[in-house]
Amino acid sequence: WLELAGKCHRAGIKTNATMLYGHLESIEDRVDHLIRLRNQQDETGGFQCFIPLAFYPPGTALSHLPGPDGVDSLKTIAVSRLMLDNFEHIKAYWVMLGKNLAQVALHFGANDLDGTITEGSELTQSYSVENGQVRMSKQELIKLIENAGFEAVERDTLYRRIEIAKT
Repeated sequence: WLELAGKCHRAGIKTNATMLYGHLESIEDRVDHLIRLRNQQDETGGFQCFIPLAFYPPGTALSHLPGPDGVDSLKTIAVSRLMLDNFEHIKAYWVMLGKNLAQVALHFGANDLDGTITEGSELTQSYSVENGQVRMSKQELIKLIENAGFEAVERDTLYRRIEIAKT
């Protein structure tokens, strides 16, 4: 997939990089993945952001695994920020982390919380990371960011600033 991403980048198409963690991989596998991403970004500069994705075991063939805990998720985000210093954005994907842990992740190297999800989407039927609730309004997202001590900024999918988000 890195070869395909490189072709996209050389054609002027930006992409996002991900890493699913907390399943069967070793720490060495994670580090190798991050090194490959870093090298690709050095070569092409085409990644907009890095999104570490916490493995969610229920409903999978690996449902017997515990999945990553909060400490593992925060360490993964922090190490990602340190190793991927050539990535402008590291995302805390609250849908998988939960709202509170995603908020804390802003102090561990994440600088992007995504996104607003409404009831009825495919994701709301797949995940229930917090009390069965997988939705957050724009206002809730802004409050989460501001309560962590940061300024909420609305952006488009290309990370262009739209406006300063207000509560």
